[in-house]
Amino acid sequence: MVLKDFAPALALREWVQLYRIVHLEFGVGDLVPFKAYPPRPEQCLAFYPYDTETVQYSEGGRTEKNLPVVVYGQFTQVTQRHIGRRFLVFQVIFQPGALYRLTGIPATALQNQYLDAAMVFGPGLDQMNEQLFHCADYAAMVAVADGFLPQLVRKVQKPASPLDLFMSQWLYQPDAISLDQMAKQLFMGTKTIERKSYERTGVSPKQFLQIIRFDQAFRLRNAHPEMDWLRIAIETGFYDYQHLSKVYQQFTGMRPVAFHALEEKAPERKFGLSENYYQSAM
Repeated sequence: MVLKDFAPALALREWVQLYRIVHLEFGVGDLVPFKAYPPRPEQCLAFYPYDTETVQYSEGGRTEKNLPVVVYGQFTQVTQRHIGRRFLVFQVIFQPGALYRLTGIPATALQNQYLDAAMVFGPGLDQMNEQLFHCADYAAMVAVADGFLPQLVRKVQKPASPLDLFMSQWLYQPDAISLDQMAKQLFMGTKTIERKSYERTGVSPKQFLQIIRFDQAFRLRNAHPEMDWLRIAIETGFYDYQHLSKVYQQFTGMRPVAFHALEEKAPERKFGLSENYYQSAM
């Protein structure tokens, strides 16, 4: 069983941040828990070569299911992911702005959406999903993606923006540059940057940074459950625990302790796995 990040081919790194493979298999008599899937700074193309998953939204009670290839935009709410006994997802996690460039669809239209990928990219992705099904190992899956995805890149609809590079930098160094500094370097007004951020990520720069810091706190707690919450808050750019708790409640509807009690029951925990900091892609 695995929960691991892999690097895409060099030619794809302008578009693809990383591949993530989650592979979990349960016995016939095993109870498969749901995954409380919090927001993370990601727009993604996901392939399910084995069992698909059922996604339940925390707001409105909407459900999506039986989709073997999915596109989802930037989420700002937690969802419940119910998986099958033979579960493997191959995620293509795009760089900020890349999904907008590839599709021409404003990211606001994809925010909190979990969609049949054929609606966005047209037919053909099932072919890659079928190839993933027949792969003997994870390295072969990465090779399939590296071979298939250039077909999507060739269909680019929109040009790159310098803003994409700054937002990619934020993923790993959220304090590297302020919005005002960014505006000066890009010779743009902050309102223009905000408009372009909505267009390319689905959220404002402020909320994108909030999601990044929330995700870092979530992963740091998973990596170091012994660490106290004040230290986690300070190390991930929050003013104090109350600030961190407010953002947790905004994105999950729960305080940090309560949400991580739920996280400890996630499917991957049965195999000693957890979502930590992004691993060095290998």
